[in-house]
Amino acid sequence: MIQFEDVTKTYKNGVRALTHININIDEGEFVYLIGPTGSGKSTFIKLINREEKATSGRVIVNGKDVAKIRNSRVPYFRRKVGVVFQNYRLLPRKTVAENVAFALEVIDTPKRHIDAKVKHVLKLVGLSDKAGDYPRLLSGGEQQRVAIARAIVNSPAVLIADEPTGNLDPDTSHEIITLLEEINRKEGTTVVVVTHDKEMVQTHVNRTIYLDAGDMISDSLTGGYKK
Repeated sequence: MIQFEDVTKTYKNGVRALTHININIDEGEFVYLIGPTGSGKSTFIKLINREEKATSGRVIVNGKDVAKIRNSRVPYFRRKVGVVFQNYRLLPRKTVAENVAFALEVIDTPKRHIDAKVKHVLKLVGLSDKAGDYPRLLSGGEQQRVAIARAIVNSPAVLIADEPTGNLDPDTSHEIITLLEEINRKEGTTVVVVTHDKEMVQTHVNRTIYLDAGDMISDSLTGGYKK
């Protein structure tokens, strides 16, 4: 599903963000990407989502060499890569259902399909009863659930969650990771969670890739957060 083949990324200012990275994430896996600030995590996900191109090596996502995707086709490629952000990025003047539906409207999904898809994902994230509410009426955890629903409503092959628990208390963080694990299990979505949350990684044990200064330090199923 996601392959990094001897990938190095050096920015124009000379900063080398990743160095000779070799990683294979299979379809349907749940993976944490951890490491300190400046370790290369953000660059890693930007390469997956084709926000950046590797300086050398190949990044293959869902069978496509992302560097070879024409710029005009990048928006179509990204339809199969859902992204959840730390700060939710919800539209304040749209209801929960409208926020989720918007992700389908912008890609011209027929109206008859939108309602069914929105209903399905709101049920999956436990917000069926909040469909008509506006974001300001929701808790932080509920807003993150809306963001997750919006990211998966188009049935992406890959879901990237970038610090999804960064603004949440421990109990709510646990609920969000449990939800992501449920989506991974029920929908078969490949999930990559970028996080600094040591306790969460140790509690919800999944494959953990540790980066530091652009190097891959470890790749294991331990749940332990390296020092």
